[in-house]
Amino acid sequence: MSSRSTNADPGYAAADQGDHLAGNRYYDRTFEVEAVKLLPGEYFATTADLALVTVLGSCVSACILDREKGIGGMNHFMLAEGDDGTALSGASARYGTFAMEVLINHLYKLGARRGALEAKVFGGGRVMASLTSSKVGESNARFVLDYLKTEGIPVVARDLLDIYPRKIYFFPASGRVLVKKLMRQHNETLARREREYAARLTEAPVSGDIELFT
Repeated sequence: MSSRSTNADPGYAAADQGDHLAGNRYYDRTFEVEAVKLLPGEYFATTADLALVTVLGSCVSACILDREKGIGGMNHFMLAEGDDGTALSGASARYGTFAMEVLINHLYKLGARRGALEAKVFGGGRVMASLTSSKVGESNARFVLDYLKTEGIPVVARDLLDIYPRKIYFFPASGRVLVKKLMRQHNETLARREREYAARLTEAPVSGDIELFT
């Protein structure tokens, strides 16, 4: 997936080549605010008063915030799977780590301070028939919690696992997150997006290492 550009906005930095900076911007009439919609494999970081919105099935999202400065961002990712439907340990670590590091690195570029970061994490549901026996949602949830613990970023809120998809609204300026569980499980668009994303993970190698700075 290539990066997509949008109109210039001082609230977020330009994406480096290979970054997946979400580019689907719209006006959300429910909350009367400019919003950015994230698809699987994308992330977004901002200092602006925006809503970051995504829908999660087996994937997970980390909403990471420097509350002191109102700088925050969200990612949307899944671990790579093998043919037997179980998480690939090496590939999963690379893809999961990349998804977390590229977001955190971008927050630092915007001025976030490492010691002020906190996280709220969501997703990892068992919602796709093809993934019901693979426990990929559980693997995703365990990975994001382990990663944040290792990095010393406190998790101040979570809504993980269960059997329902979730719609997430994250407001980085305030740190507020709203979660809506979608009780209708037959969401073909969500299932198709996650299947296509899972296929891409097994077809192409992850981008090179990301070097973080403080």
